[in-house]
Amino acid sequence: MKLAQQLRERNIAEYLIYMWQVEDLIRANKCDLDAMEDSIIARYPEEGKEEVRTWYKELIDMMRDEGVVEHGHLQINKNVIIQLTDLHKQLIASSKFPFYSAAYFKALPFIVELRSKNGNKEEPELETCFEALYGIFLLRLQKKTISEETAKAIDAISSFLSMLANYYDKEKKGELKFEE
Repeated sequence: MKLAQQLRERNIAEYLIYMWQVEDLIRANKCDLDAMEDSIIARYPEEGKEEVRTWYKELIDMMRDEGVVEHGHLQINKNVIIQLTDLHKQLIASSKFPFYSAAYFKALPFIVELRSKNGNKEEPELETCFEALYGIFLLRLQKKTISEETAKAIDAISSFLSMLANYYDKEKKGELKFEE
């Protein structure tokens, strides 16, 4: 939870990937706080365990309440995608951010291809991007080989999301100006 807070403040993209990992950890432990206690919470120092336990319990409760125990994402994580999508639309609509637009249009063919492969055309483009990054993260954890074409796609998507995360940070600090 402290790490989540730090990531949210430092890099919204890393925060979202981390929170998806937390959702999967909870699922791997069958949304059972006792199992979480044994596999995760026990590793924390004694003085922080109660706070960590409370955080995981709240997340487990939210996952149950929101019906995302088996798949899907918590509303708090969906809200990040919504906020990023709103910012993305503003950035694309503005002529003040040509480098951002270039990064987006460089990633767009890969996004389109991914969306056609996963069959969920209703899914927000940015969610497709984050799913691609998260999928690569999981493949790397499993020490699986990533093709050159996939690496190229991930580089373009990663650069695009990195730029978006930087603009998000600037917007939160009040440093982003769309109008002269």
